[in-house]
Amino acid sequence: MQVDFYHLTRDPADKLVPVLAQKTLDSGQRMLLVSAFEEQQEKLSTALWDAGPTSFLAHEIAGKGRDDIQPILISATCDAPNGARYIALADGEWRDDALGFERAFFLFTPEQIDNARAAWRFLSTKEGVEPRYWKQDGGRWVQGP
Repeated sequence: MQVDFYHLTRDPADKLVPVLAQKTLDSGQRMLLVSAFEEQQEKLSTALWDAGPTSFLAHEIAGKGRDDIQPILISATCDAPNGARYIALADGEWRDDALGFERAFFLFTPEQIDNARAAWRFLSTKEGVEPRYWKQDGGRWVQGP
């Protein structure tokens, strides 16, 4: 399993999530997008709606529609009634339930660096888990050491 750590030093999660979601859909996968914060869930929904001038990334917030048919489901938990195999933890909180997915994206801010380091140390000891670190370099993402 691959876990991509995204250190949000310049842009908030709602700027990165549409990019990750589009790549997920392009690969033929579904995504579960997790945040414990209702306000952030709404921001993420808006960002997916406004992903580009001609694009809309089909999604719904869990419990507001047909969760099982959504290509992208926004939720407060790691339950994936949409059958997602990819998960994005957008609120900076690692959840061990993410290990049940094929791929995880862990987004965190500088204020959440201690939590991210603890998650990295934990995941580095897990067999079959490959953590990778991404940082912002100007307007693009580069893989760090």
